[in-house]
Parts: sequence; structure tokens; C-alpha cells
Amino acid sequence: MSACVQQQNFCSYQNTDIFSKQSFQYLESIMYPRVIEKDQYLFLDSDRADQLYYMKKGQIKITKLAEDGKELVLYIFQEGDLIGELGITADSRYNYSAKATAHCEIGIIQQQDLETIIWQHGDVAVEFMRWMSNMHAITRSKFRDLMLYGKKGALCSTLIRLANSYGIMTPTGIVISQTFTNNDLAELIGTTRETVNRMLSTLKKDGVVSLESEGKLKIIKLNKLKEACSCEDCPIEICRI
Repeated sequence: MSACVQQQNFCSYQNTDIFSKQSFQYLESIMYPRVIEKDQYLFLDSDRADQLYYMKKGQIKITKLAEDGKELVLYIFQEGDLIGELGITADSRYNYSAKATAHCEIGIIQQQDLETIIWQHGDVAVEFMRWMSNMHAITRSKFRDLMLYGKKGALCSTLIRLANSYGIMTPTGIVISQTFTNNDLAELIGTTRETVNRMLSTLKKDGVVSLESEGKLKIIKLNKLKEACSCEDCPIEICRI
């Protein structure tokens, strides 16, 4: 299992940290490799949901296309994360797509192989159920923020999640180590780039965030972001992008 990735003095959580070392070794034993280049799709909306994907290297974003053609980014997965879901029937399909935002090295787990491992090792079954529960909790918390606290609350919640996923602590605040454009942020909260421009301008004016070199955001007043989205101080395994 991947250890917690250290970004200077910030520790980023991977969703496979929920598995014990032995259980993860069982999962690794049934993976077979695949390479996905930047801008290629790992799977598409309506593809059969009968595989899981382990991120050995790279980054994948999970997207959903709305009826008006607008793309909503549901998740961003990075090295050490497990992606996908298994259908309850043989013909279950994904209702979202997975696109590489960088060169990716993937370990693929077939559903039938996973079922064999689960049947042979009870600990894997229990930990896999915990992984599924955790993924559902992440989804519920994201939709709660998007639906209950308006666009500003959704943006503030997203900035907190980005800090937990990519943040580097500095004496003056938390620098988000990966560059996210205003358009990227708009896709994460289901709004327009212009709306994000206005909300970020207000946050900058109030001294809550600032823009650093190379377009990286720095969070200066984390407590103000938490107030805006009625933050419940969820654990880091849930409060992530």
C-alpha cells in the first residue's frame, strides 16, 4: 500500500489507506497494468462497470456531462487512489467518465478476480466495504455543499478540499501546490468561470485567499472558508477533492 505522500510538511491521504498492508498485497496480486496518456479516457459514461482501477502514477478526473453541455468534475484522483465501482448486475454501466489529466500508470482489477479474493480472505471483504462506504460519504458531502450553501459555499468547500488534497503549509498560509484555473474551479462546483472570478475577487479583497507565483492559490484565512460553507470538520478521508 502506498504510504501517505509527504508534501513538505503536509500529508495527503489516499483512499487506499483504508486497506491493511496484507489486504492491499492481495489486491496488488490480481492487478494487471495499463498506461493511459494525457487527455485519453480510462472509461466513458455508459461503459460496463466491472473493473476497479488503482492509480500507480498520474491523475484522473471524473466528469459528468449535463444536458446543457456543461461538464461537472465530480472527483480528482491521484497516485495511491482506487477508482471505479462494481455494478449489482452483469450489465451495470457507469454514469460518468474518467479522463487522464496527465500520463497515468494504472493497475486494473477485474470484478471476478476481486470476488475470488474477497471469498478467500474475509478481512479484504470488510475493508472493501469500508472503502465503498468512504467513497459514498465523500459523494454525499460534496453534494451537500453544492446544494445547501450556494455557489460561494461550494467554492469555499472546494478550496478546503483542495487544501487537504494538495496543500503545503507555509508561515503565511496553505499554498495549493497544483495550479487550478478559474475555469477548473468552475467545473468543480458547476458554475461559470465569470462567477468564480467574482467570488475569488471578493475573497482576495477580504484577505481570505491570495494568488501566488505560477497562478497557485494560497489560503490565508481557513476559518473564513469554513464559516462560509458551515464546515462540519469532516475527517481528511472525506474532506478531499
